[in-house]
Amino acid sequence: MNPKLKLSFTTLVALSTSLASYSSLAANVPENTILAKEQTIVRGNDAEAATLDPMKAEGLTEMHIIRDLFEGLVIQDENGKVVPGVASRWENKDNQVYTFYLRKNAKWSDGTPVTAQDFVYALRRVANPASASPNAWYLKLASIENAADIISGKKPVDTLGVTALDPQTLQFTLDKPVPYFIAMTGHTAMMPVPEAAIKKFGEKWARPEHMVSNGAYTLTKWVINERIELKRNKNYWDNDHTVINKVVYIPFENQTSEMNRYLTGEVDITSNVPAPMATKLKQDHPQDYRVTPLLCTYYYAFNLQHKPFDDPRVRQALSYTIMRNVITDGITNVGNIPAFTFAHKDVAGFKATQPAYATMTQAQRDEKAKTLLKAAGFDEKHPLKGTLLYNTNESNKAIAVAIASMWKKTLGADITLENQEWKSYLSSRKSGNFDIMRASWCGDYNEASTFLNLFTTDNERNYAFYKNSEYDATINKAQKATDVGERNHSYDHAEALLSKDMPIAPIYYYMQPRLVRPTVGGFPMHNAEGKIYSKNLYIKAKTQFTK
Repeated sequence: MNPKLKLSFTTLVALSTSLASYSSLAANVPENTILAKEQTIVRGNDAEAATLDPMKAEGLTEMHIIRDLFEGLVIQDENGKVVPGVASRWENKDNQVYTFYLRKNAKWSDGTPVTAQDFVYALRRVANPASASPNAWYLKLASIENAADIISGKKPVDTLGVTALDPQTLQFTLDKPVPYFIAMTGHTAMMPVPEAAIKKFGEKWARPEHMVSNGAYTLTKWVINERIELKRNKNYWDNDHTVINKVVYIPFENQTSEMNRYLTGEVDITSNVPAPMATKLKQDHPQDYRVTPLLCTYYYAFNLQHKPFDDPRVRQALSYTIMRNVITDGITNVGNIPAFTFAHKDVAGFKATQPAYATMTQAQRDEKAKTLLKAAGFDEKHPLKGTLLYNTNESNKAIAVAIASMWKKTLGADITLENQEWKSYLSSRKSGNFDIMRASWCGDYNEASTFLNLFTTDNERNYAFYKNSEYDATINKAQKATDVGERNHSYDHAEALLSKDMPIAPIYYYMQPRLVRPTVGGFPMHNAEGKIYSKNLYIKAKTQFTK
């Protein structure tokens, strides 16, 4: 888009109405396709899900499953384009008042209608300080009226800027214009939840025996560390176009185990592939090996609350010494791209100016790092020490071992590795129980702010505990900008501040490799946010494939 282009209210409404004319996508089965008699799909997942409550879900592990169980106002098509979900259409006034019209045939799995009040209840639940939702920050990010004051306890929950005008009409009022708000409503934190079930069963509502959901599937079985099973929701508004009858999610923290179970026919779609096997898998199974863009950045966060990592010279030295091309080409080996700035290179409409250290040779970066660390008071007699936390995963381990070795060889740093399973890792990062931490961030919507807002002072996902008033002001200025060029200028300044202060070390931009059985139809190859809706998939009969 031309940075100088500005759209009138009339044009924006027309665009919104045009976009909303799409029907929500389901399985699009080509003519002459012979479907398998059994429509069951088995999907590998990154780890054991910590929760299936949309209010509490923090990672992709949970979100993959929740997208099958619940549906928000909007979803995405195979190319990542926003299309209607529970809302059939919407209107927008000055990017600050958004009105959504719900489908009259949208129902919960128990047959009761999905109403605007269900969304009001869900959003107030997230905002309520008593809920301690890890996703409350998202409502502030979306600038929903009074969200910040409600979350901080300054205003009552019922003042949140979301209103049920009638059972099928939901209206949001924002504190300020947010031009990309429609895309933001697809986040799990903004999905409806069943008020009656939650009030009746409390914390146990998200279990198979109690859950009521509004998505294409319902939860039927959950065996911890073994499998989660879903079945087709006969009350889903678009059930007639759904093909897959049963979805099974199997958690894998060991990617080799996942690969082996795929090769023996137990899994249809893997969540990843073991990095050391990527080249061989691509050669031996070219029909199965798929690589798709993924709007995520892999990075290390430094805990600015811990000495000596509160010293920017220490953080810069460690970041400069990471040989990013070795990580992407020698370890992950799946097409990931070295990163020196945080917002993903493929985020819509924004390209960050590369920092000075990105243009140096690795030898130059290493020399600069040695100088910085010595100035910070560390040398051979007084080596830098600390811990590096990562969640259990073969790739994370290989990367951590390699980077710790780089730090040892170049800087003499003595960094101890600590791995934890997913739930413990989530607890440690929240409490700040680490010096350096492996992390990744995937865009909640396709705009640079989904990355750069992460390191504002009051963001609960700011696990570096970075505080910079200039950075906060820069992001605030970007959010208020109505001109795209002006907004991108602020984003670029924010990236420059991150490179200077180095609360994090960006390492690479993701590309996502998977093994996908050739009998699986409808797999999305161009959704940059990596969203795979099981309702859009189908299983083809094996008779169509010959070796």
